[in-house]
Amino acid sequence: MVKKKVSYQKMAEVPEGVEVKVDGKTVFVKGEKGELERTFSDARFNKSVDVRIEDKNFIAEGKIDDRKIKAFVGTIAAHVRNMILGVTKGFKCELAVVFTHFPMTFTVEPKKFLINNFIGEKGSRSAKIIGNVEIKADKTKITITGINKEDVGQTASNIEHICGVGKKDRRTFQDGCFIVASGVDDETFVNEFDNVAPVGQQKEGE
Repeated sequence: MVKKKVSYQKMAEVPEGVEVKVDGKTVFVKGEKGELERTFSDARFNKSVDVRIEDKNFIAEGKIDDRKIKAFVGTIAAHVRNMILGVTKGFKCELAVVFTHFPMTFTVEPKKFLINNFIGEKGSRSAKIIGNVEIKADKTKITITGINKEDVGQTASNIEHICGVGKKDRRTFQDGCFIVASGVDDETFVNEFDNVAPVGQQKEGE
């Protein structure tokens, strides 16, 4: 069965102050906060999908009426929108630091994030830092910022993951670093846990 040749498009508007270039299937986005590039090459769809700049808009176009091609086109456009957001506003992820008896301390190295004194352990637990993100940490919160949404999210996930406690019951053993908020790094970012005192860190008078 021959697929119908029907154009299917998804668009990402390019705002003032942002430069988007396309070279083959590679997209370059430059803005106030930095530069990003991403290649959208897939051997299954390369002949059926086109990306281009048209009238200050980024266009991803599928040339065949096929659900997989439509999904790929939508994915490309969504990634480019996130790239534009990244170079204009950036992304942020926050983790709450929770402990009962052993306060944690943190060390940020070029490619790894170290958690010290987790549940009283002598050694440090290490999480891989992905890409060019910035990490700030204190005794109650870890904040990760950057222009690449995937790098920010994966770094936060890596930190949360290394706080596993094995077979201990999470209902009673609550120590760890937990993702509590993520989104665009602007005035709309809200961490609803900012005013909640985690276990082991109650505010004075409570």
